[in-house]
Amino acid sequence: MQEPTATSSLVASLPSSSERSSSSALQLEIKEGMESDDEIRRVPEMGGEAAGASVSGGDTGSGAGPDRVQSSGVGSRKRGRTPADKENKRLKRLLRNRVSAQQARERKKAYLNELEVRVKDLEKKNSELEERLSTLQNENQMLRHILKNTTAGMQEKK
Repeated sequence: MQEPTATSSLVASLPSSSERSSSSALQLEIKEGMESDDEIRRVPEMGGEAAGASVSGGDTGSGAGPDRVQSSGVGSRKRGRTPADKENKRLKRLLRNRVSAQQARERKKAYLNELEVRVKDLEKKNSELEERLSTLQNENQMLRHILKNTTAGMQEKK
């Protein structure tokens, strides 16, 4: 008999969705300024008050607690979707999103570094090719001049 009362008091003590979003936003702002890469990748344990409410009181086997209404009533909830479960799911999603964003930033940084190395290599190759072009153009011009002089000399002898 006491367990349903404990469950209903836990549900009643949970913040509303507007309170959760405002307090969570403040917590995220505070955390974002202080987190290192290791802290971003670390998955926090969900054994706090919010997780404890769904584990300890929600699944007693009878399923007829005060927080669950029979399917015929108004305001019925889906199974396993207590506010604590929703909050846990939201926090996990936020964490996955944060880790994914960090990984994307790292991939982008590695890609940009690779592009910078490639740019340097191509610039070096380009300067070598420009130098070779200049040398070949000068050689071609000298050979044309020599050819012109030799043909002019041959025509004079005839």
